[in-house]
Amino acid sequence: MKKTSRRKAIQTIAITAALAGNVSGWSSVLKNNKKNMSLKGNINHSVCRWTYGSLSLEQLCTTVKELGFAAIDLVGPKDWDTLKKHGIYSSMCNGAEINLVDGWNEPNFHSTLIKNYTEHIEYVAKAGYKNLICFSGNRRGMDDESGLKNCVQGLKKILQHAEKHNVTLIMELLNSKVDHHDYMCDHSAWGVELCKRLGSDHFKLLYDIYHMQVDEGNVIANIRSFHPYFAHYHTAGVPGRHELNELQELNYPAIMKAIAATGFKGYVAQEFIPTGKTDEDRKQALKDAVLVCDV
Repeated sequence: MKKTSRRKAIQTIAITAALAGNVSGWSSVLKNNKKNMSLKGNINHSVCRWTYGSLSLEQLCTTVKELGFAAIDLVGPKDWDTLKKHGIYSSMCNGAEINLVDGWNEPNFHSTLIKNYTEHIEYVAKAGYKNLICFSGNRRGMDDESGLKNCVQGLKKILQHAEKHNVTLIMELLNSKVDHHDYMCDHSAWGVELCKRLGSDHFKLLYDIYHMQVDEGNVIANIRSFHPYFAHYHTAGVPGRHELNELQELNYPAIMKAIAATGFKGYVAQEFIPTGKTDEDRKQALKDAVLVCDV
């Protein structure tokens, strides 16, 4: 009984100290949250358009500039003129995909995807951008090896075009446990194997930290192991996909330091769903997240 009580006491003390340290750590990051913040320049910040749908694109561009960075993710060709007017970069272009579930792992979709991506590669290059998102699609009973072979077969038909125009095709890693059931590219190892088989610097992965924490964990170790294949990062709190605060389990300052240590020069885009009731609350959440990630 004494041993059991002692063990429980030690565990309680350790947990309490850890939680206190964690809250203190978040507080120290945000305590200098001044109106006009100055970013350190070690992380290139961005934000995903869809998570701030309550704002017009004009308003989001203005917000981004006020916060001291100049990039927005997941904006298609029809909105690039708005970005350019505000001096905002399209850090991850979209619009060529059919959707998230009908992707490159299914040969029946290849003809449509090849047409779409051939056109969009040219749009992206002409606009002066670099990254174009793509998706594996859902399994629909397909095994990993068949999916890899099918993706290689289809993507090879546009890779030379991407290389010619200096555009990088970037496949997103998404979790299949909570948000995207049956999605095939749901683990780093599968995506990395696809990169190896394609053997091109113009095909990489979007490592979504939220999604990969849900499906595989081991975030920092995987960043250190596979970073040559990661051309872009997304963030969100786990669980819930909300703000990057002390209520979620990921240590984002440590993760950002691990990313920076790899020499990464691409973009880290906020993709959390803000919970604030007003636009001002949601803007503040974005500012807080950028500060947390600005290591």
